[in-house]
Amino acid sequence: MNYTSLKANVEDICEQTFTADQHALFAQQAEQLIYNTVDLTSMRNVDSGPLTATNKLYTTPDGYLYTYSLAVLVNSTTNYLLNKDVNFLRDAYPVNTSAKYGLPKFYAYHSTSGSKIKLMLAPTPDQNYEIEHIYAKYPTSIVTAGGTYLGDNFDTALLNGTLMEAIRFMKGEADMVAMYEKRYLQAIGLLQRTTDGKLRQDYYRSGQYRMPVN
Repeated sequence: MNYTSLKANVEDICEQTFTADQHALFAQQAEQLIYNTVDLTSMRNVDSGPLTATNKLYTTPDGYLYTYSLAVLVNSTTNYLLNKDVNFLRDAYPVNTSAKYGLPKFYAYHSTSGSKIKLMLAPTPDQNYEIEHIYAKYPTSIVTAGGTYLGDNFDTALLNGTLMEAIRFMKGEADMVAMYEKRYLQAIGLLQRTTDGKLRQDYYRSGQYRMPVN
């Protein structure tokens, strides 16, 4: 389902026309709700750095939401950093001098600068390092993209989420709002079964799902 189809379906089901801004609002609110409910693989992105020598703060990429993993690459060896609290880093490495610099082992959420989030590294990098930072970021919205993972693969969740936002905007009757929310939750349940369930296993090791027969 592309954006043109989504808008047409919303207007057909609601039996009401909406402005371009209203359609965009409904779709983007639905997408944000879905992305914060289900961990979709389409949210995963990679930043390859580099880390800068003597700089203990690493600025995350545009659109950064949270980290899946952060690793420093040294001679083709991947060294994963452990997530800690800033207080732990300062207590473990109280002296930040060149004598104490080295290969980073830990990171912590440090501060924000505008829309950017900064991560603190410890120990402070003693040289430039290549990194592999796997992080979450909202995928491009269907409003501005020709096709999206949600629209192409799970349009039931996207459509019902958008309808739920539309009916609230229309100040629909309580029973109608409840019906749209129920349909949305049913679609989210199917999506979670695939993304948080089937994509977290393989059938060789886990075995295929079997329903008990009486």
